[in-house]
Amino acid sequence: MEGIKRHKIGLFSAILLALNSLIGSGWLFGSGSAAKIAGPAAILSWILGAVIIIAIALTYVELGAMFPESGGMSRYAQYSHGSLLGFVAAWANWTKNFIKDGNITFAGLGIVFIFMCILTMINFWSVKIMTHFTNLISIFKILLPTLTIVVLICSGFHAQNFGSNVHEFMPYGTRSIFEATSVSGIIMSYDAFQTVINMGGELKNPRKNIVRGILISMIITAAIYIMLQVTFIGAVEPSTLAKVGWHGIDFTSPFADLAIILGINWLVILLYLDAFVSPFGTGVAFVATASRALAAMTHTRHLPKWLGRLNQKYLIPRYAMIADLVLAVILVSLFQNWNLLATVITASTLIAYLTGPVTVITLRKAKPNLNRPFKPRYMLYLAPIAFVLTSLAIYWSMWPTTIQVILVIALGLPIYFYYEIRYQHSNLKEQLRSCW
Repeated sequence: MEGIKRHKIGLFSAILLALNSLIGSGWLFGSGSAAKIAGPAAILSWILGAVIIIAIALTYVELGAMFPESGGMSRYAQYSHGSLLGFVAAWANWTKNFIKDGNITFAGLGIVFIFMCILTMINFWSVKIMTHFTNLISIFKILLPTLTIVVLICSGFHAQNFGSNVHEFMPYGTRSIFEATSVSGIIMSYDAFQTVINMGGELKNPRKNIVRGILISMIITAAIYIMLQVTFIGAVEPSTLAKVGWHGIDFTSPFADLAIILGINWLVILLYLDAFVSPFGTGVAFVATASRALAAMTHTRHLPKWLGRLNQKYLIPRYAMIADLVLAVILVSLFQNWNLLATVITASTLIAYLTGPVTVITLRKAKPNLNRPFKPRYMLYLAPIAFVLTSLAIYWSMWPTTIQVILVIALGLPIYFYYEIRYQHSNLKEQLRSCW
């Protein structure tokens, strides 16, 4: 297999792949949901969400540049804290790739299964096909939010909606800012930065392009999301706010409804088209990252080796893709309403992210001589801050979500202990000690 040439992803394609994951259909609804909870202060919620995820991402940027391998997010914790914590973090991170929003009727299940198969097939034959597809989709997903911002601002922007004092800008207090960050899907909108890291083994010049790809895509995404929130707040009619307040704003599709009110019918059509295109494009990227994450978990020898086997021609983990498809079909069949499950899985992802700040500092102390293409001096201060911010984001998820997250993660432990006890005969007490 050493003589086979693997198609490599360039920086431009890596950025578009990340943006394809980051900019889903959430932008169509997130601004309206956040404004309903926090009013104009929802802008601060998007900024806070960006700060939290960028802080986490920077810790993983250092790790990704050190270990540029496919599915890397599933392996870093193992390098610093052993196989047990590594497996828990990998399991929590892998589960995020099965989020689906909304209600699915019995009649719609067949259509959902067909689209799942299409998403898998696009990834099934080669990385080249997948990157060409995501490049095309990503350009559309960037241009449409930008066009929406420009059109709505030019059609009618009401600066008085932002208020003339702190109380009007923040009508529901500071608590609403934190609540909106967690409840309205803001964290979820930013957390797909790991796409570039999980594809690290298939990037050109990965030690540099992982850093560049994540930072550029995160900055572009944050700018788009924040400007969308500003646009939404300014586009709402002041007379409507005077009657019902921000809590009374209840648009089914916020930007499309605003476009209908303003009579911009062509924009309405594009926005409804994006409601299909965006999740479809994001699904393609998530199939790619989920399969790499699952395949990487086999390297710790706690899952069957065949799951990590690569296709000899294209060097992609086809068995892992099929396993992900089967599991996704089962989950969609069992949980046709995914709103609660999406919240639980997002929180479990944050738990996985907690290992990034800890791992990066542990490796700096334990392995100071490792080559670090990205080694900022501020990491000694940033990592603890990122850990605290991530912990707060989990706390904002509120009870009973926290206990449900524990149950989701606990589902993977029987698999770990089965392989550990039967095949590796490791000292479990020593593993528990290494987790600390």
